[in-house]
Amino acid sequence: MRKEMYLIRGSEQEDHRHFADRMLKMAFAVAKLINPDALKVTLTREPPPKISVIPFRKCKIAVFSIIKEDNIKVDFLMKSEGFSGAFTVEEALPVSYEKTWTDGEPSPGACLLTLFHRKPGIDYDTFLHRWHNGHTPLSLKLHPLWNYNRNVVLQKISDHPDWFDGIVEEQTRTRSELLNPFKFFGNALEITGNMIAVYRDTKSFLDYKRIETYLAAEYHIVS
Repeated sequence: MRKEMYLIRGSEQEDHRHFADRMLKMAFAVAKLINPDALKVTLTREPPPKISVIPFRKCKIAVFSIIKEDNIKVDFLMKSEGFSGAFTVEEALPVSYEKTWTDGEPSPGACLLTLFHRKPGIDYDTFLHRWHNGHTPLSLKLHPLWNYNRNVVLQKISDHPDWFDGIVEEQTRTRSELLNPFKFFGNALEITGNMIAVYRDTKSFLDYKRIETYLAAEYHIVS
């Protein structure tokens, strides 16, 4: 099986609600067009909080994750307004939920969508080692995650100039577990130390200035 991820960005003229509606309609259309083994879309359906310890981007984005057997590109997505790149990826699920809800419904809780680049000055093997063997265990230890979808970007399959080394989707069971720092980073005695640990660890392998983080929602269209 082959996993591909397609990125589409919203325009300034389009509000979050209309962007989310447009992306969901596109996702259902793709499912009918290509009959994939699995398809989900992770998207921004509302503006992020004005005040947050997580540096959320305010712009709109959708990531279509498609698992299929063939290597035929999904032209419908690549020709869509706001298309921003397509990649093949290697997926890992260090922790995963048991899906009990119906396809097409939003997954419970909230999602932290992160797109990032390797830190300049470190080699690729070091980047992967720090990400997989350092940051992943730290995230699972400190944050109340019930799903961690980790994607190593392998190859660009579009002519768009955008490139990312990694795309990660982290789900919490409730919205407050993501947005309340005392739930996401720990209690009053732990929070400062945990936030510093995450910041230092992240800066050790990521280009922190170029990281993109979004408050997102996840929809399984075909599972």
